[in-house]
Amino acid sequence: MKNLIKPILIILLAFGTYGCRDFDVLPNNPNRPAAVPPSLILRGIESDLNQGPWSLEHRQNQFWCCNYNYYGTNEYWVKADLNFLTLKNVLKMEEAAKASSKATPYGALAKYFKAVFYARMTQKVGDLPLTDALKGLDKKDPAYNTQKEVYIQILKWLNESNADLKALIASNDISLDGDFLYGNNLTAWRKAVNTFTLRTLISLSKKDADPDLNIKTKFAAIINNPAEYPIMTSNSDNMNYVYNGTTQLYPTNPGNKGFDKGRYNMAETYVKGLTTLNDPRVFVVCNPAKAKLASGLSGTDFAAYVGAPAGQSLDDMSSQAGLGNFSYSNQKRYYGSLAGPEPSVLLSYSELCFNIAEGINRGWAAGNADTYYQNGIKASMSFYGITDGASITVTNQDEVAIGTVTASVTNYLAQPSVAYAGNNAAGLNQILTQKYLAFFQNSGQEAYFNYRRTGVPAFNAGPGTGNTGVIPRRWLYPSDESFYNVTNLNAALNNQFGSTVDDVNKDLWIVK
Repeated sequence: MKNLIKPILIILLAFGTYGCRDFDVLPNNPNRPAAVPPSLILRGIESDLNQGPWSLEHRQNQFWCCNYNYYGTNEYWVKADLNFLTLKNVLKMEEAAKASSKATPYGALAKYFKAVFYARMTQKVGDLPLTDALKGLDKKDPAYNTQKEVYIQILKWLNESNADLKALIASNDISLDGDFLYGNNLTAWRKAVNTFTLRTLISLSKKDADPDLNIKTKFAAIINNPAEYPIMTSNSDNMNYVYNGTTQLYPTNPGNKGFDKGRYNMAETYVKGLTTLNDPRVFVVCNPAKAKLASGLSGTDFAAYVGAPAGQSLDDMSSQAGLGNFSYSNQKRYYGSLAGPEPSVLLSYSELCFNIAEGINRGWAAGNADTYYQNGIKASMSFYGITDGASITVTNQDEVAIGTVTASVTNYLAQPSVAYAGNNAAGLNQILTQKYLAFFQNSGQEAYFNYRRTGVPAFNAGPGTGNTGVIPRRWLYPSDESFYNVTNLNAALNNQFGSTVDDVNKDLWIVK
């Protein structure tokens, strides 16, 4: 027994001594990083930035429809999916940037990301926690800022991001890493920041007389000073999310073709928008309807392409689809590979052209709206490989080639229905229509946001879209807010709508 006492005391002494040590001097786990590098956080943020094609959002943009309710419907949303978790990561990246002894690209990009995610969120619900939220996103009951205040901050972030990037480029700072959208190219990011600023200003078109926003002056400043505010100049500047076929698979691919084929067809709003204008893009993105081919129409005939009305009841749509009365997406093109035929475009040169054309049409800046309008159409056509003299192979739903079309963008632009009508209401309608067509399967919910702001194009509504056949005007706030932040939520609802009823049919400040 005496022989055991000494070893036991030594062991107890050792544990007692160790137990008295401060936790902050305990050895770090060498297998676990003490801090996450901003480059790794950036990758996650950029992934969250992507809003992929062939999604629910694009059904609600009325680009395509689901005709089989096991896989979904064409009804519109209820609760908003907001981006505060991603904003936590943006703040973490910003903290890491601030810890540096000098300005870093991560800090400049953090401002851009905050602007983008807040723009997406406020477009959905309106007023949002901002001032309090950014003091610490774990705060359970932050007060709300008005939508106007949110937009003032968004524009401030974007202006600062452009200025920060300008200074970093001038100092030859190349310390950015982890950027898979632009390959760590700060010049490309600066163009994107100013291009997004123009998108934001256009989204505020109903508030162009507000002196606090000063939209017209800011718009003209960007257009007139490319040295201070560089913007995209071609499709090569597009912000693309590229599917590599290994770690990132294109949403429609050979692996899910068996589940999807026949259950999703094209939407009338989009397809009719193409066929009414004799638009060759329809031959690239769609298959002709089987029933139309059976009736004797050629696959090169625009009348062979028919989309389903998004407001049609699901039973009727399913029945009509089964009879071959609707076109499907180009099966060969969109299910042909794991990497897909094209990237998901988050921000594009074609949209930029239409936004500038719209601003000039509205009298916000001097310039030739027609040139930008035509350049926007050409850029969208080019995205699909359509140029003067390009040969388009038309395929049917069974992926069999059934004809060819020789494209002529020049002839397309010369049509009376397409040729720019001038800086008037008809010309504005043309710009908005072409912007919608160029948004196909790209740019998240921008097609819906533009429809809500302008009414162009007219969206189809009915029992299939839900909400008693009315297209909603906004989303509802997440349920968590009514549990954890009900006082501030009710104040925000009262501020916007004059009651505490969270109603999808109420207009936001931005479109009033």
